[in-house]
Amino acid sequence: MTTIAVVSAGLSEPSSTRLLADRLAESAVAAIEAQPGGSPRVVHVDLRPLAHEVVDAMLTGFQAPALAAATAAVVEAVAVVFVSPVFTAGMSGLAKSFLDVMDKDALTDMPVLLGATGGTSRHSLAIEHAMRPVFAYLRAAVVPTGVFAATDDWGTDGDQAALDGRIRRAGADLAWMVGASRRVQQDATALPEVTDFASLLGGLGH
Repeated sequence: MTTIAVVSAGLSEPSSTRLLADRLAESAVAAIEAQPGGSPRVVHVDLRPLAHEVVDAMLTGFQAPALAAATAAVVEAVAVVFVSPVFTAGMSGLAKSFLDVMDKDALTDMPVLLGATGGTSRHSLAIEHAMRPVFAYLRAAVVPTGVFAATDDWGTDGDQAALDGRIRRAGADLAWMVGASRRVQQDATALPEVTDFASLLGGLGH
């Protein structure tokens, strides 16, 4: 089954970062379900409860069980939605540290949809100049459309409609990237060939 890992680095409760992550995941699921054979499952990875374990892993190089399970969920997914709040024109320290404790090759060819939240639209380019280069270094397959949501985007009908449009476009991008993913194709070809029962019986006659 196709699994999408949704990583949210929101620090508050409730969190606009988690809200955006959920909306992006819903859009991606709908787009994948519209494709033949698409039936994705969503796994949520909230980083806030893992903050202490992330710091410990940075210091010791050892991942405690909850953090290890979270990183495994991300690595084993066929696609990732990664959303962080913006601080000082970049992703949060928690979001970056989570990536730092993962193996540097873990996200190679992984389809990734990036999202970010902030108080003002002045941070709207943070995805492009602060987040996308990090995932490029990790050799992830980042979709063209990133989605930034400022506080005002959750307000008036006009702003909400514009945000909805960006979310739909991003979800469609991720669905397309999953369909073209080298990572998915490699997983499929890695399955061992199984000899059918009739062939086995035929071989006994020689």
